[in-house]
Amino acid sequence: MAEPVVVVRSGWDDLGKLILRVTVAVLLAFHGIAKVKGGIGWMAGMLAAHHIPAFVGYGVYVAEIVAPILLILGILTRPAALIIAFDLFMALVLVVGGKTFTPSERGGGLGGELELFFLLAALAIFFLGSGRYAISRGAGKFD
Repeated sequence: MAEPVVVVRSGWDDLGKLILRVTVAVLLAFHGIAKVKGGIGWMAGMLAAHHIPAFVGYGVYVAEIVAPILLILGILTRPAALIIAFDLFMALVLVVGGKTFTPSERGGGLGGELELFFLLAALAIFFLGSGRYAISRGAGKFD
C-alpha cells in the first residue's frame, strides 16, 4: 500500500499569492485611475454597437478601482478576482475584438496579450484564494 503524501506548508505559497494579488491590483488600478481622470465617454460607442446600455460602462470603476483595493487588502478576494476577469473579458470582446490573437509586427506579442494576462492572472487568484497574508487571512468563504 502506498504511503499518503504529506504536504508541508512553508509559507512561500502565501507569499506568492500576495505578490500576485498586489501586482495585478496595482497595475490594473493605474488603468482605473486613468479612466477616473479621463472619463469613460469613449466607451459609449462600443457599448452601443453591441446593444449594451451606456451606464454599464460605469462598472469599469468597480472592476478597476474597487476590486483592486479588495485584492490588496485580501477581502472578498475571489469575487473581486472574478469581477476583474469579467472586466478583461469584456475589454477583449469590445475593445480588442478580432485582434486578440493577432501577432504584433513590432514585438510579436498578441494584440490582446495585456488583457489576456490580466484575465488569466485574475482567474489564478480566484482559484488560489487570498492566502494568509490578507486581512481575512485566507479563512473567509470568499477569500
